[in-house]
Amino acid sequence: MKVDVIIPTYKPEDRFLELIKRLEKQTLKPERIIIMNTEEKYFEKLLYGTDFAREHPEVEVHHLSKREFDHGGTRNTGVSHSSGDVFVCMTHDCLPADSRLLEELVRALTAEEDIAVSYARQLPEKDSGEIERYTRQYNYPEESCVKGKDQLPEMGIKTYFCSNVCAAYKKEVYRNLGGFVKHTIFNEDMIYAAGAVQAGWKIAYAADARVYHSHNYSCADQFHRNFDNGVSQASHPEVFSGIPAESEGMKLVKMTASHLFAVHKPWLVAKLIAASGAKYMGFLLGKHYNSLPAGLVRACSMNKDYWR
Repeated sequence: MKVDVIIPTYKPEDRFLELIKRLEKQTLKPERIIIMNTEEKYFEKLLYGTDFAREHPEVEVHHLSKREFDHGGTRNTGVSHSSGDVFVCMTHDCLPADSRLLEELVRALTAEEDIAVSYARQLPEKDSGEIERYTRQYNYPEESCVKGKDQLPEMGIKTYFCSNVCAAYKKEVYRNLGGFVKHTIFNEDMIYAAGAVQAGWKIAYAADARVYHSHNYSCADQFHRNFDNGVSQASHPEVFSGIPAESEGMKLVKMTASHLFAVHKPWLVAKLIAASGAKYMGFLLGKHYNSLPAGLVRACSMNKDYWR
């Protein structure tokens, strides 16, 4: 089975070069690594003084402007360059935890005929704070699972949860479903997963496929990120209406607070409350972005170029 990897990049750093090296050492080697790079000058700056093309012949790079970038459309263009049976979407800031990442993703993807996509477990970085480490554990537990229509009553919106930080897709199913939604500010992965579930396909969470990926976001970062999340959900009622996300967020806050007390770090609860408040305010404003002035919408958004 041929596998290609598609990675959108913007201002990549040395970590990206380490990502390429780890992909080249996989037990299931990618046929091609397709880079969809935003702004050529930043990519050339990283590679200055190196012979990247000769050292990594399986890597092909396609440049686009910042205005041309789109979360769904850019990945669709990347897929159009792929000849693999399976393609894996990754972000340039994640790292495979071992050499079996691609093998485990494909194993989960092909375990059943009706699985459309499998996604990897995200492990926290060494510098992650206690709250971020617990959040990763909550969203990416040690146990694998398969989700479909039958899980909707129990799991709600988490049935559609999927992350293009690292996810593998069957090319034929992707084509039949019409690919990723174009011109989306956020959640192109969840929107695709929801469409797949509604069409009778399933989503596999592959806990044995592991990448390092986490963020130490400030409250302002959380506000902007969740504003875009709210915009995405408001823009796609066919996916998100009737399945409230707020209850899942409150559940995470309560469980995180309990964890902080259990590990004897109660002083972090104040930080949790501040971050959660920023998330909720951003999400609430984003869901009502149509009622806000255009200037305020751009100021609240993390992806400002989306509004041009």
